[in-house]
Amino acid sequence: MIELGADPHAILGAHAADGGVVVRVFRPEAQAVRVQPAGVDAELKDPAGLWEAMLPKARLPLTYELEVDYPNGSTFTVRDPYAFLPTLGDLDLHLVMEGRHEELYEKLGAHVREIDGVTGTAFAVWAPNARSVAVVGDFNSWDGRLHPMRSLGSSGIWELFVPDVAPGSYYKFEVRSQDGRLRLKADPVAFHAEVPPGNASRVFRSEHVWSDDAWIERRGGSEPLREPMSIYEVHLGSWRRNPLDDNRPLSYRELADELADYVSDLGFTHVELLPVMEHPFSGSWGYQVTGYFAPTSRFGDPDDFRAFVERMHERGIGVILDWVPAHFPRDDWALATFDGTHLYEHADPRRGAHPDWGTLVFNLGRSEVKNFLLSNALYWLREHHADGIRVDAVASMLYLDYSRKAGEWIPNEYGGREDLDSVAFLKEMNETMFARVPGVISAAEESTAWPGVSRPTYLGGLGFGFKWNMGWMHDTLVYFQKDPVYRSFNHHTLTFSLLYAFSENFILPLSHDEVVHGKRSLLDKMPGDRWQKFANLRSLYAYMWAHPGKKLLFMGGELGEWEEWNAEGSLHWNLLEYAEHAGVQSLVRDLNRAYRDTPALYERDFDPNGFRWLEANDASNNVLAFARLDDSGERPLVCVLNLSPVPRYDYRVGMPLCCRWHELLNSDSPFYGGSGVGNLGAVEAEPVGWHDQPFSALLTLPPLGAVWLVPE
Repeated sequence: MIELGADPHAILGAHAADGGVVVRVFRPEAQAVRVQPAGVDAELKDPAGLWEAMLPKARLPLTYELEVDYPNGSTFTVRDPYAFLPTLGDLDLHLVMEGRHEELYEKLGAHVREIDGVTGTAFAVWAPNARSVAVVGDFNSWDGRLHPMRSLGSSGIWELFVPDVAPGSYYKFEVRSQDGRLRLKADPVAFHAEVPPGNASRVFRSEHVWSDDAWIERRGGSEPLREPMSIYEVHLGSWRRNPLDDNRPLSYRELADELADYVSDLGFTHVELLPVMEHPFSGSWGYQVTGYFAPTSRFGDPDDFRAFVERMHERGIGVILDWVPAHFPRDDWALATFDGTHLYEHADPRRGAHPDWGTLVFNLGRSEVKNFLLSNALYWLREHHADGIRVDAVASMLYLDYSRKAGEWIPNEYGGREDLDSVAFLKEMNETMFARVPGVISAAEESTAWPGVSRPTYLGGLGFGFKWNMGWMHDTLVYFQKDPVYRSFNHHTLTFSLLYAFSENFILPLSHDEVVHGKRSLLDKMPGDRWQKFANLRSLYAYMWAHPGKKLLFMGGELGEWEEWNAEGSLHWNLLEYAEHAGVQSLVRDLNRAYRDTPALYERDFDPNGFRWLEANDASNNVLAFARLDDSGERPLVCVLNLSPVPRYDYRVGMPLCCRWHELLNSDSPFYGGSGVGNLGAVEAEPVGWHDQPFSALLTLPPLGAVWLVPE
């Protein structure tokens, strides 16, 4: 058996020889090999399949083809892959070794190129500890003997240009470890993948021509902290299905039309997609990623996904992607022990394995791994025009003892529990992302009290633009699940969030995690009879949209779903046939429109001077009242909540300004399915001091309802 080792080009291909050029070819099982157009027959030098042809008087460089005959009578004419120079330059290799190659995806993976007038695919993969690597695919019958790759020295990269390999070809890397074991590995930097449960990579060349320049330019000058942001969180596979076609999920292009129309109609500013990166197990909802650079092929190819993003932009909707740098699955054909060693993951399971999820942890102390993830974040922003990323499970990255018992974790060099490598990576990621792609969003799902998650790195923060307010979500749902008779004893569960509301740039989430695994749907969490459940849900939404912070609602919340989310099914769109459910949807639509039209609700989200308590302590009546202030202070909004099931008449509330106040929104409106208790559209503020305000008004507060008031 011939083993060509780390430099097959040193043996194969055309080489200068006395009196001419010798061409060596490795073609196992071939019957004859000829070098064309010279017409020289090669001689079998080794029964394993090494052929050699001498071309007298020929000179390098030599242009030639190989004509290969097989015993079954078939003949193939191919260009020799070993006649081409490396496709990566010295600068690329230097940047890879330094961990500073921000365009790593332009060099590694599979790229269709034309070299010396020959079209083919340049393959490159990082596997520094492999004994040998070959590219296999449907273009060579998955035979690892035919296309061994060359090692580019200490960079750890293996490379080969294979002529005539076209877009759509399936491929993998056959990696031989130092112990001689062979593994077939999907390409870590593949742009496209086989539809699961298949796991091969696919050669892909984008033909998409972007036409969203105006959107990108406008985004570059935006100020996300001071603009309205209302996010519709979506799992693409279960948002809507096609009942006329075996109940299949919609494709990217179908979603581009239907989801864009729907989200635009409801007034959301953004969609946030549960991970679209390729993943083998649909039950992970995309959070166990194997193809970090490939949109899942379940719904189409990468250009189909680009068309989806562009359609969202055409409708004025930003696209945020869930991104998972915290862990990856153990599948043997993916990143795990990629070159026979713990390449992407820590070797010690006390750092390299997640006890909760059965997954592996990236070794962010390794510059090449950090570079892989950093370039991946930039890839989605640059190549797919995503408007931001939401980083999943940040808490698990920050703490070495996350979900571990004593003795199951390794302290850092200072004896602490902080993962210093992850902290450094997150800071660098945010700095690089904001510097390279202006106007984009980065948000952290972080559930602890780690300080400065959304503060700039130069102030000691992690540098995220936003942080999910998990504490608000927990406390709010705890309160709203209480029967109103017990709410007076838990009144300050709602007011507590304002003690820390301005310590971070918060997004208020009612996310997918709250409507699965036995937690029940948002509507079903609410106490009381059917009417009270809907009234509570409507008041929850009105409270959320008035509270400081950006907004996020998981799909189905706007329908008033009774059932928990089922990732293998579809939202129950038939619910909209019922007035109460249609009313919830109408309320969400009106909340979004009022929110976008009312600067007091977003201009000073992260400024304590933009919020003012009016009544924070009326626990006995389950009443809360507060004001939101815009930059000028001349267009405030007053929100009053009555979270008991009885109306309150002539309830006096302090008002910042005099005269007539318009009832902008009433969650008890019959239009939303409510009882119609309210203030007949407006109230008069009189010069009676109340709640530390110079004016006040007598209000009628609807049962389990919320009222928004703005000065006319």
